[in-house]
Amino acid sequence: MPAQNRFSPTLADVRETDKPEPASVDSSTVSLMPPIDLAAVRPRFPALAGPQAYLDGPGGSQVPDVVGRAMTGYLYGHNANLGGVFPTSRSSEDLMVGARRAAADLVGGSPEEIAFGPNMSTLNFMLAHAVARTLEPGDEIVTTVLDHDANISPWLRIADDHGLFVRTVPVTDPDLTIDLAALEASLSRRTRIVAFTLASNAVGTVTAARRIADLAHDAGALAWADAVHFAPHRRIDVRKLGVDVLLCSPYKFFGPHMGIAWACRQLLASWPADRVRPADEIPPGHRFELGTQSHEAIAGFVAAVDYLASLGSGLDRATRLDSAFARIQMHEEDLARRFLIGLEDVPGVHLHGIADPERVGERTPTFCVTLDAHDPRAVAERLAERDINVWDGNYYAPDLMTHLGLEGHGGAVRIGFLHYTSPDEVDRVLTALRSVTGRLGAR
Repeated sequence: MPAQNRFSPTLADVRETDKPEPASVDSSTVSLMPPIDLAAVRPRFPALAGPQAYLDGPGGSQVPDVVGRAMTGYLYGHNANLGGVFPTSRSSEDLMVGARRAAADLVGGSPEEIAFGPNMSTLNFMLAHAVARTLEPGDEIVTTVLDHDANISPWLRIADDHGLFVRTVPVTDPDLTIDLAALEASLSRRTRIVAFTLASNAVGTVTAARRIADLAHDAGALAWADAVHFAPHRRIDVRKLGVDVLLCSPYKFFGPHMGIAWACRQLLASWPADRVRPADEIPPGHRFELGTQSHEAIAGFVAAVDYLASLGSGLDRATRLDSAFARIQMHEEDLARRFLIGLEDVPGVHLHGIADPERVGERTPTFCVTLDAHDPRAVAERLAERDINVWDGNYYAPDLMTHLGLEGHGGAVRIGFLHYTSPDEVDRVLTALRSVTGRLGAR
């Protein structure tokens, strides 16, 4: 019999009141979908008109024109705080209501389960501190080596503050996937949170989210998911994933800098929230939103979701997002195969993570590479000279870099593709890597 969870309400109560899982996109329909039309997509992104190849998407994507227009349109025509009786205040309230609907369509939850904030890290720290007040000394939290530190440090902080224990699950080599056997062995009757990523921002691994969530629930714990890197690449559906909390960042999926948190409504209602006394906890407000939000950023977020939906087809936004992400995944898998096959001809390169071109469905098109005797920062600088933007360092995944033996040694080079990336840009970075390996100095 599964362990009883001490949270109020119980996880069984929460799951019992969940909506039915929405239907997935039929595989035969996906195979008939037209591919992403880059000739139509790329002109919608003003930054792509220049010479630069933006392969830095894992750190932040470019934005389509509609996002910029929505943000300036709000500031010039609707700018006001909430709660007034005058037109701009009422239109700002309408914006917030519509934004919660857009976020619910994006992640598969309900509008009242959505909270906005400045970024994922801030929201995660805030929610972690709220949950900590419901825990007891000796309770346990499980994290993984694969995670971004934004889903590790909050748990280390509250563990110090509340006498909790944090267990860290390793990854398997060489694919760098979460070790599910080790995860299962780490769970106990005192486990309260299992915090994990849906996809690694460092090496691109897509995790077995439903399996992890089920293991957490069987132990009586909450499944707490970081969807920041996953969100621009795959369709999110919190019901199918089986998670209890999910966080993401619109600036990674073609929107402005801000954060979004989803959690099932019963849990949100049960956790103590830090709030000023006059704040209204009834929608369209939210008890985990502190102070005035960036309304212009939220307007841009809605535009970003509508942009994504425009890549698909269907009668409603959620259905259009289903087909849009199916098309996005097909395009990105083609790019990933092209890159992995081409990388075999780059001398002295080492790819960290899933390298088999036939397994691109198990990863995002984000690649972590090192080159023999070459400093990652120097490689990134040489690529920048060729108008190719990539990241170097640890990408806020220090535990994974320590596992790889790269922390403290410059980390690695990270190359990331998005749906607006062209095959020519994949070839450009491969050619550039071949070129620079012969002229860079050793570490």
